[in-house]
Amino acid sequence: MKPMVLNKSILLKTACLFMLFFNNIKVAAQQPADYVNPFIGTSNYGAAFPGPIAPRGMASISPFNVAGPQNLPLEKDSRWLSNPYVNENKFITGFSQVNLSGVGCPELGVILLMPTTGEVETNHLKYGSTYSNEIAKTAFYGVTLDKYNVKASFTASKRVGVSKFTFPKGKSNILLNLGLGLTNEEGAMVKVVSSTEIEGMRSVGSFCYNSPEDAYPVYFVAKFSKPAAKFGVWKKPSKYEGIEAQWMGYNGKTRMMDNTIKTVVGDSIGTYFSYDFDKEETVEVKIGVSYVSIANARENLEKETGNKSFDAVYKETYNEWNEELSKILVEGGTKEDKTIFYTALYHTLIHPNTLNDYNGEYPEIKRSKIGKTDGTRYTVFSLWDTYRNLHQLMSLVYPKQQSNMVKSMLEMYDENGWLPKWELNSTETFTMVGDPASIVIADTYLKGIRDFDVQKAYKAMLKGADQIENNPLRPGLRDYMEKGFLTTNDRGPVSTTQEYNVSDYSISLLAKALGKTADAERFKNRSLSYRKLFDKNLKLLRPRIANGNWYEPFDPVSGANFEENVGFIEGNAWQYNFMVPHDIKGLMKLMGGEKAFSAQLQKIFDIKQFDMANEPDIANPYLFNYVKGEEWKTQQMVKKLVREYFQNKPSGLPGNDDTGTMSAWLVYSMIGIYPISPGDPLYTITTPMFDKVTIELDSKYYKNKNIVIEREVNKDGKINKILLDGKTLNGYFISHDDFVNGKTLKVIQN
Repeated sequence: MKPMVLNKSILLKTACLFMLFFNNIKVAAQQPADYVNPFIGTSNYGAAFPGPIAPRGMASISPFNVAGPQNLPLEKDSRWLSNPYVNENKFITGFSQVNLSGVGCPELGVILLMPTTGEVETNHLKYGSTYSNEIAKTAFYGVTLDKYNVKASFTASKRVGVSKFTFPKGKSNILLNLGLGLTNEEGAMVKVVSSTEIEGMRSVGSFCYNSPEDAYPVYFVAKFSKPAAKFGVWKKPSKYEGIEAQWMGYNGKTRMMDNTIKTVVGDSIGTYFSYDFDKEETVEVKIGVSYVSIANARENLEKETGNKSFDAVYKETYNEWNEELSKILVEGGTKEDKTIFYTALYHTLIHPNTLNDYNGEYPEIKRSKIGKTDGTRYTVFSLWDTYRNLHQLMSLVYPKQQSNMVKSMLEMYDENGWLPKWELNSTETFTMVGDPASIVIADTYLKGIRDFDVQKAYKAMLKGADQIENNPLRPGLRDYMEKGFLTTNDRGPVSTTQEYNVSDYSISLLAKALGKTADAERFKNRSLSYRKLFDKNLKLLRPRIANGNWYEPFDPVSGANFEENVGFIEGNAWQYNFMVPHDIKGLMKLMGGEKAFSAQLQKIFDIKQFDMANEPDIANPYLFNYVKGEEWKTQQMVKKLVREYFQNKPSGLPGNDDTGTMSAWLVYSMIGIYPISPGDPLYTITTPMFDKVTIELDSKYYKNKNIVIEREVNKDGKINKILLDGKTLNGYFISHDDFVNGKTLKVIQN
């Protein structure tokens, strides 16, 4: 008996070893794309959506659950709401096919597809449903609609959204609602081409409800995998009063137009495709989109997805995402760490996104004509946010994309006469303040990405910086040039002065690199004019009135939580006080030296005026690195903020992601470097949160294959030494050139 028991024991141990071995193989095989959790940022006003999109895709699918009283208080018509999906809401009215991620103003969220069963109902408040079994992962979203017991799955290619609906036995419908959208913009056209195809357009625009005259169309073509037994169009007109209204039997009532292929236009219109299944059936719907034409939308659909199955499209997009995310490989850290890291990197690769169609065509600014590109024409430039860190991340890890982004900006200058400020689908919204494109372009060039027309770029930058009259980029420029600052006659005079200063400094750096020494000196001097707004008694920047006197009464805290105030845009005196990244040593001198500087910086955190969700102060935790002996505060503060504000849950962003800016902050913070001075090719260093980070470098722009950041932890304490290829760095800063031309940056803690 004993030998048999022994054999059983050996067999059991062997089986356990095999299980452990294969489990380890499975863990090791987990890809960067597998860590992404698209639900992160779908609560706490992060404004992310959980549905599928390809890297920098034009098409995207989002569950739309912000309409109707069932979704109060986070309902689109009851408050300012910039996202088509809120994780807390439980009533869904469709799946929108074009969406924005992490923006502060509502736009898009249109062309809503919705599966139903039974008789056709066209009122979204009646056909909407609660939902369950939500799944969101890279390139895929799935959900069950409780009311209909319909399983819905979604994926996307660059310009095509692909939906798959599994219906129970009986009568089923697929609705396409063109009346419902995230904003109050109206107007649409639709035509049922056949029992398997629809084409049309929907008007969108008025971002932040600015420039309503610049509304524009998004075109689409929808193809169905099964022919409908019955199809049609609905239209609900407004309700009219007066004599003629008495003759309108359809006044304010929905008109159903069955089995028609005529073109219908209006505001509240849509189509329905109905089926009568004798068993459970699946229908796939592909919707190609374009900002140029219906013909291009159809070509986008056919070229990108053709006869490909849902699973084939999903696999291609997943692989594309995995390739992009694998440009940064991290080792060590927890699964949660990897999840928040790769989700953040994923969010940085959504915007700016593709505007041109498969054939290269795109609408030029003002839509006076159609342009064509051999590369990629990008759109959605939320530059007031992204100039601070996102474009620096692109230059480091995705330089070809960044080069095409700069080329896109220069095309906009050709078309519009100005560099972009906050461009959206070839509409210049002029949202926010400052002249941020100049910073991005200078930063890109100085990092060695130079395959664009830098002389044209420089000319465009000078126009924005020097043209006093009719300058949409720099309102108040006369005061700025004559006095050195904007006055209370202008919007956000202190913060706008600071923004102009940062831009001028970037121009000075580019001028120096181009050998334009007089310009370099002129713009460097201009970049220091914030000093005239420094109150040495308060050790704060504060507004001045037109005669130069201080504005009274002055409350340094006024402006917190985005409330309106006299001196600052989206912030207050505390939050903007250190936003002079190009002149930190000069600010330190104004404050009375290192000790006073450090005390004032610490005070922002102590009196709870630091706002992790707001761009002007997000570099503040890194500024302790300028004070010798206090660098440990940066290490401690960054780690604390990462743990507190970035988590693996829907509310796991500190607020609006601002088209990836908050996520870029996290990516940098977790790998242990940060671009401390926009425009300046310089990083400051903190403790990496992974044992090893390998950044793949593009051989077209950088000579090395990769750069590795390593963490050596003897104790989880302060950084003791920083080595670049074995040589000790003197301080906590490293130039971009030294970084990318090195092989290993090692951070040693003890």
